[in-house]
Amino acid sequence: MASIIRCSVKRRCLLSRLKNLPGAGDSPLPSSPSRCVSLTWLPSPRWSSRGAGVRFMSHGTAGGSSAGGTRRGAVALGGAAALTAAAAVAGFLANANHFQRAEMATSVSPALAKEEKEQEGDILERCRGFMSPPVTDISVLQQMKGEMRTRMEMLIMETQADFCRALEEVDGGTFKVDRWDRKEGGGGISCVMQDGKVFEKAGVNVSVVFGNLTEEAAKQMRSRGKVLKGKDGKLPFCAMGVSSVIHPKNPHIPTVHFNYRYFEIEEEDGNKQWWFGGGTDLTPVYINKEDAFHFHNTLKEACDKHHSQYYTDFKKWCDRYFYIRHRGETRGIGGIFFDDLDSPSQEEAFSFVKSCARTVVPCYLPIVYKHLSDSFTDEEKDWQQVRRGRYVEFNLVYDRGVKFGLATPGSRIESILMSLPLTARWEYMHEPAKGTQEAEMLEVLKNPKEWV
Repeated sequence: MASIIRCSVKRRCLLSRLKNLPGAGDSPLPSSPSRCVSLTWLPSPRWSSRGAGVRFMSHGTAGGSSAGGTRRGAVALGGAAALTAAAAVAGFLANANHFQRAEMATSVSPALAKEEKEQEGDILERCRGFMSPPVTDISVLQQMKGEMRTRMEMLIMETQADFCRALEEVDGGTFKVDRWDRKEGGGGISCVMQDGKVFEKAGVNVSVVFGNLTEEAAKQMRSRGKVLKGKDGKLPFCAMGVSSVIHPKNPHIPTVHFNYRYFEIEEEDGNKQWWFGGGTDLTPVYINKEDAFHFHNTLKEACDKHHSQYYTDFKKWCDRYFYIRHRGETRGIGGIFFDDLDSPSQEEAFSFVKSCARTVVPCYLPIVYKHLSDSFTDEEKDWQQVRRGRYVEFNLVYDRGVKFGLATPGSRIESILMSLPLTARWEYMHEPAKGTQEAEMLEVLKNPKEWV
């Protein structure tokens, strides 16, 4: 992981789409031209220095005796696509049955907060390491450097770049970078790698959207305990996040998903409500206790920096959320999940989200490297396809973001379905034989374990 694959992006001038972001008493206005910023987009050494701290585990026993990878009976499901505005907003809005309110009980020390702000550094310099210029024009980000929406956009762009560089390093492939615009305001940057050497489908997407909430969205938010008072029936909002789903080819390398997001809304009196949400979870095809411990312990260490109860609470929340009710099993072995994080201060909540976002490389890449050369049989590949079928079932039947996006007029369906695997399989009345590794996996999914 010492070298970094260069990613060149054309020099470009960006329109100042967010120059008139909704502030107190304002409403979104059409974008207007602003000063152009020319950059040569080169990877920053930031990722390399942080990556040096990743802990690598020793290789375990190979899961199969013969090399293989035949995708018999595979069903093509989705194309290489990215989040659209509908899908992005959905993750923030469609959460009517949330389980608990995220509370923060401890404070970040002033010294730590100051150090973190200093580490955020110069906007222009940090942008050089991104996969693409940010969604918001750089000149606007520089003018609004101290505002949370700017700091969060820089964090999600950084998270996207760090994870993509790490995945490119192990796969040898290159992400396709796709920028999209939302006519109502904002846009996104989708990075997709398909049919790579290691990853069958990998997507890492950023979205930054703004505008006015619909009545349906506002109603859903009110059902979550949010008391929102709009002006002339309108509620200006700004929503942003980074989301990723990785589907490897080798059944001994788990699928991983993460999402970290920020939502800000302005009420009639000019006051703003804000909150964070997100999480990271792992979906293995076969149980490996060492992998499970590493993944969960990395998340726990990040949580423990902020509150001793965070990991316990958010791990339970994750198990409850990623649950396939009609199957009576969880989607995977969980991780952490939280929403409506809005206390005790914005600075402390952001610090926690930053800690979580910076675990995505160290909690997953050591597992990938560990199983990179594991052999596998056709039967193991078939079991992976069956488990992917369960992944699809959860996303289409229960995932709030996907359901909301599919119900939103004008949505880009390809983008909403980015999280689905390239191939999957459904077998009628499939039941693994007792005493097999497949049966062991199913038992864990029906009875979630404490891995740390």
